[in-house]
Amino acid sequence: MKKNKLWLLSLLLLLVLSAVLAACSSGDKNTVDEGKKEEDKVTETDKDKDKDKDDKDGDVKDEGGNHTLVFGRGADSVSLDPSRVTEGESFKVTKNLYETLVEFGEQDTTTQPGLAESWEPSEDGLTYTFKLREGVKFHDGTDFNADAVVVNFERWANGDADMFPYYSSMFGGFKDDEGRVIDSVTAEGEHTVIFKLTRQQAPFLKNLAMNMFSIASPAALEKYGDKIESNPVGTGPFMFVEWKPNETITIERFDDYWQEGLPKLAKVIFKSIPDNSARLNELMAGDIDLADGINPSDGALIEKNDALQLFIRPSMNVGYLGLTVTRPPFDKKEVRQAMNYAIDKQSIIDAFFEGRAESAKNPMPPSISGYNDDIVEYPYDPEKAKELLASVGLADGFEMDLWAMPVPRPYMPDGGKVAEVIQKNLADIGIKATIVQFEWGTYLEKASNGEADAFMLGWTGDNGDADNFMYVLLDKDNIGSNNYTYYSNDELHDIFIAAQSEVDEDKRNELYREAQEIIHEDAPWVPLAHSTPLLGGAANLTGFLPHPTGSDWLSTVDFKD
Repeated sequence: MKKNKLWLLSLLLLLVLSAVLAACSSGDKNTVDEGKKEEDKVTETDKDKDKDKDDKDGDVKDEGGNHTLVFGRGADSVSLDPSRVTEGESFKVTKNLYETLVEFGEQDTTTQPGLAESWEPSEDGLTYTFKLREGVKFHDGTDFNADAVVVNFERWANGDADMFPYYSSMFGGFKDDEGRVIDSVTAEGEHTVIFKLTRQQAPFLKNLAMNMFSIASPAALEKYGDKIESNPVGTGPFMFVEWKPNETITIERFDDYWQEGLPKLAKVIFKSIPDNSARLNELMAGDIDLADGINPSDGALIEKNDALQLFIRPSMNVGYLGLTVTRPPFDKKEVRQAMNYAIDKQSIIDAFFEGRAESAKNPMPPSISGYNDDIVEYPYDPEKAKELLASVGLADGFEMDLWAMPVPRPYMPDGGKVAEVIQKNLADIGIKATIVQFEWGTYLEKASNGEADAFMLGWTGDNGDADNFMYVLLDKDNIGSNNYTYYSNDELHDIFIAAQSEVDEDKRNELYREAQEIIHEDAPWVPLAHSTPLLGGAANLTGFLPHPTGSDWLSTVDFKD
């Protein structure tokens, strides 16, 4: 009896051991995950990504648009409320979550119907009547209508520069400000909105097409308040799923999107990969499908790889070194001019842009109407720089902080290395520059507060108009928002306002050419380069059209099997 019990016990143990061994050899990853802490488990997003990667490789027949796009980029978003930010990493995402009344063309800045099917300006240019698209839903199921437009514009008009830094820049001020362009926005029925302006504004329609004036769900604004920044609800082709700070943002197809057949993708994952080389390696390994911020030197490498394709974004940008004019010694024009003479821009372009950029002499690129090509660029002339410093009692130079961009941007592929070249150039004329870096969001906030001596930054045009470069970046109205240099010139301000209100294109261009002469003389910037940004993508990626604004529609993107 005892022997039988021992035999039965041995048999039972053998069966249990066999079951355990079978489970361990089955390849079921979930058996491993069950022993992990909750935060270490594979997320559904990750599992879906693996499945979609199989789809793209052709292992699974895709007939329902089930692909996932993994978009590698240089930095995380700052906010998913486009009205609250001024930087492109946020707009990359929000462009696909939200929509505007007016949209741009596929690869240009011509104005096209968006949430508004049509519009009619009055004869005096002070009233615009917009006919809205019917049958459009927000991601929360509520209806897009005229009241929703009014709610959004009233929200912005009742804010301030800290809350909505772009609204004042593009529309001259907030509610009751003397210089404001928009006097009122009213609903006339469900699908008609009327804008009344205080004065004509030539780029008004282009301003409305900018991503920061996207229409959010009024119900979501009421529900989330300031937390709308991390709970975006728009009418776009994709809806928000998840944000893992400094890692990924996931969006997925909005099934009730008003444009039939779009989007083609089921999901998009924006993955933050700050290092350019690491991002390229992940693209080459197939871990991501699309990558921006490709080093110019790596363009040829992508072109030679049959598994990849190179995308060239239409150029509409400027990279610059900003000089905060309220901080001595940069309050002296001669010092700012000396900085322009001291920096060897062509060496920077040759070393870091691989011929895919041109030297900048004005605060906007040559592609923008009104560009003044008659301006004579500051040449690289260290001796002239020394003379200017000596003329204001700084023959022995001075010490300063040089803020270097911590992330790659289209107009500046490697801010840290470019800063080292500038540091050496300044040392040659007796200026000791200490390179300073911060996390991207902190960098922008502190620079906008005027805390930097000199800072590297740049701008990709939002609407293709000179106003969006010059007034937005260098007018006294925008100090503390987009005018990080705190530069103020009353004569320049009058020119900018006149140019905004002038509808004759030739007269506008002449005003902007005059403005560039003043800026060149006052030298609040050292303009560095106008780049041709590169992106790399998988060879089977289709339907991707890089936009000159840097904010790309992904609704038409797909993978060919």
